[in-house]
Amino acid sequence: MSEASHRAEEAPNWILVHPAYQQMKSLEVEDSAQVHAAFLVYMDLTEVRQWKEVSCVKSPELQVVLLEGREKEGAPIQTVFPLPTHRLLSHQSIRHVLDRGFPMLLCAVASDSTLVYQRMTDGLVTPDPPTGPFQDLGRRQHRKRRKQQ
Repeated sequence: MSEASHRAEEAPNWILVHPAYQQMKSLEVEDSAQVHAAFLVYMDLTEVRQWKEVSCVKSPELQVVLLEGREKEGAPIQTVFPLPTHRLLSHQSIRHVLDRGFPMLLCAVASDSTLVYQRMTDGLVTPDPPTGPFQDLGRRQHRKRRKQQ
């Protein structure tokens, strides 16, 4: 057996020994898939998106790990709800997270670790108007009409 394969057998899964994962496990959430999803979202927020002050908190009512953090320094705190795609979501659970008082992002976590974020709001919000310099290029498409026979 080569030395590299021998070392691979001895080394534990790095996720299981990561301090953030250990902290999430200490919250004693029953759904291990949700804890794993929360860890993947945590890594995306901290390592890829460079969020600040990201921490994990337990929601005892929902039995989930929620993440709280700032998108950038000085930005308001946001709550991120990591949700594995196999887990059901109810209006009541969204309402519970929104009632925490922070803006909320729902993050769907697929089995292949794909993450999809969706901003959730309390009520309807009108979208921001499009930005940028727009100009009419004067091109129009002329379509030929078929003659009806």
